[in-house]
Amino acid sequence: MTMTLTEKIFAKKSGKTRVEPGENVWVNVDVLMTHDVCGPGTIGIFKREIGEDAKVWNPDSIVLIPDHYIFTTDEKSNRNVDILRAFAKEQGIKYFYDVIDDPNGKWRYDASKENITKQYGSRYAGVCHTTIAERGHARPGEVLLGTDSHTCTAGAFNEFATGIGNTDAGFVMATGKILLKTPPTIRFILEKSLNPRVMAKDIILWIIGMIGFDGATYKAMEFGGDGTNWLEMDDRMTIANMAIEAGGKNGIFPFDDKTAKYVSFATARAGTKSEYEPVEQNLSAKVDAEYKIDLSKLEPVVALHPNPGNRRIARECGDIKIDRAYIGSCTGGKVSDFYAFAEVIEGHRVKVPTFGVPATSLVLKELKSTMRGEKSIWNILADAGVTLTENASCAACLGGPEDTFGRMNKPEICISTTNRNFPGRMGHIESKVILASPATVAASAIKGVVTDPRDI
Repeated sequence: MTMTLTEKIFAKKSGKTRVEPGENVWVNVDVLMTHDVCGPGTIGIFKREIGEDAKVWNPDSIVLIPDHYIFTTDEKSNRNVDILRAFAKEQGIKYFYDVIDDPNGKWRYDASKENITKQYGSRYAGVCHTTIAERGHARPGEVLLGTDSHTCTAGAFNEFATGIGNTDAGFVMATGKILLKTPPTIRFILEKSLNPRVMAKDIILWIIGMIGFDGATYKAMEFGGDGTNWLEMDDRMTIANMAIEAGGKNGIFPFDDKTAKYVSFATARAGTKSEYEPVEQNLSAKVDAEYKIDLSKLEPVVALHPNPGNRRIARECGDIKIDRAYIGSCTGGKVSDFYAFAEVIEGHRVKVPTFGVPATSLVLKELKSTMRGEKSIWNILADAGVTLTENASCAACLGGPEDTFGRMNKPEICISTTNRNFPGRMGHIESKVILASPATVAASAIKGVVTDPRDI
């Protein structure tokens, strides 16, 4: 019998010829990622359970990425970065994307410089999930675990990627292994291609609205069909990223030339491991359910408060006023996201306060150098009245301390390219977040109400 993409990876990484859904298997891990929010807790568990002087299983397989609560005066948040630095030095961890260049220094955010101009060193990267891809840590056929629910983003690269808790991460840090239950698979066959100003975010919001925000609980969401060939890697990352918003264990795409080209470029640029063994998709493999989605029939959608499954057609929400708009995060802060935003916003002015946060330092560089006509993407947004920060990070996506850039500190309605909209997600507990694509966020920022980008 044939296996799904996830089952093939579980079999390969557990030394078995095949695995079945529901079967518990010990899996060999290729990469473990942790960040400033969960890293200190994971390190604490590792030292408590394994020993103060214990060594990690493979320092080159651990990736430490400060990204969540970075550009804030909150002392404990600053301290968390220092904990990661000390551990990286102690363990000889190569892939630590520090905020500062001094390996013996301490990170302290300088509020007097405001959260607009760049305040980080040459090694800093930014949002962990985007960094994982950019720096060649996401490779086909591998197992990548991270102490963050949106680690499933890397499934775009034909690998099993999922989020785990600090306790599991402490164990993986010591052994390089984890006991996992093989998830059953739901397959989504994507057909044809999207129309202009309909984006990958619309695809995943449509799917979550269709099956519910718990409709794929502990299941692999496998994507296939001719429509996947049309999707760029950024698009696949957006879709895989939000598998968790349907309760999914992971999201995963087939391997193709686009995957190979991206991984080859990323690993060469960063000097990371370039060898990998992709797994081939077999659409005859048994799955729990299969859905066919005609991409040409999709239109811009939004997910209203209070969950990602509360889907509505954007053109039917013109009576919903917004107080602010936001573009950024692992889901909506990539170069292609900003380009789509700029395509809509160019020649207009935003009607509500609008905030822009590049996902990574590399995204920032590209936004300032990538031209659309005679202007850079960065300048197009700035000229439209968007408040931009050079400090690439998660920023307001996860709320954070009150001085976090773009955070909602009072009850407001924000339309955002981020991935989660449960109460209080972006700040004040009474604030409301509307999830949308970059194009829809741009159109809505222009009008001050939820707006279909095709109307601009």
